[in-house]
Amino acid sequence: MTPVHDTALKFLPEVYTSLRAQKLPGSWEWEWMVQVDGGSGAEVPADILDDPRVKVSGNRRGGPGVTRTMAWGRSQGELVKVLDADDILPGGALARDIEVLEAHPSVGWTVCNAHDLMADGSLKRYPVGDPAPGPLRRGELYAYWSTTHRPKVHPASLCIRDGLLAQIGGWMALPASEDTALLMALDLTADGWFIGEAGLHYRKHSEQTTAHPEHRGGAEWEARMGAIRKHAEALALRYRGSR
Repeated sequence: MTPVHDTALKFLPEVYTSLRAQKLPGSWEWEWMVQVDGGSGAEVPADILDDPRVKVSGNRRGGPGVTRTMAWGRSQGELVKVLDADDILPGGALARDIEVLEAHPSVGWTVCNAHDLMADGSLKRYPVGDPAPGPLRRGELYAYWSTTHRPKVHPASLCIRDGLLAQIGGWMALPASEDTALLMALDLTADGWFIGEAGLHYRKHSEQTTAHPEHRGGAEWEARMGAIRKHAEALALRYRGSR
C-alpha cells in the first residue's frame, strides 16, 4: 500500500525492485497498490506500469491519510502491508509477516525491526529500543506513546489483517502521523507481534514529511497528538475486556 506525491515519484523504481525480490510462502501473491496524491497515476514510471500486479491510481490532493485509505479501498488482499514510496523492503520481509499471521490467528497485525537508510547508503538501527520479539499485548505500545508521543516500534513496518483495518476505518485524515495513529488504534484493538529481523529500510532525506519543521512541535503537532489520543482512547473503551 504505497501513497506517493510528486517529489517521491523518483524513489518508486527502488521500491519496486525490493518488492519484486520478495519470495512468498505457499500460494501467496502480492499486489502493489500505488496511489498518487494530487495526480492521475500516469506519472508512475512506465516499466512499473507494465507489471499487472501493480495497480496504480490517483486522487485529488488529500494528504497521506486520505491517499493511503484510497489505495486500500481498491485492494483485494487478505493482508495489508504498509510500504512508503521512499522506503525499501529487505529480503524476507513479506514472508515473515505472512508466516506470523498464518501461525497465530489471534494476532491482528505485525511490526518489525527497522533500520534508517541514510543518504550515503549506510543503515542505522531505529533509535527507539525494540521490544522483545514475539507477542505485543493489547495496550502495550499505547502505554509508551502516551507518555513520550513517540512510537516504540516503527509504524511504517505495519502489516495488518484487512478485516481489522476495516473495523478501524482506515487511516485518519491527518497531515502527518497517520501511520502512528493507525498503530495506536491497532494496539488498543487487537494483539500484535514484533518481528526481530529487519523488515524495513526507512529512507532519511530532506523532503520527507518527518523533516517538516512542524512535525515535532507547535499547534499542528498538538492537534495531531490530540486526535490520535481521542481516537485511541475511544477504541480502548469499545474493546475493553474483549479478546
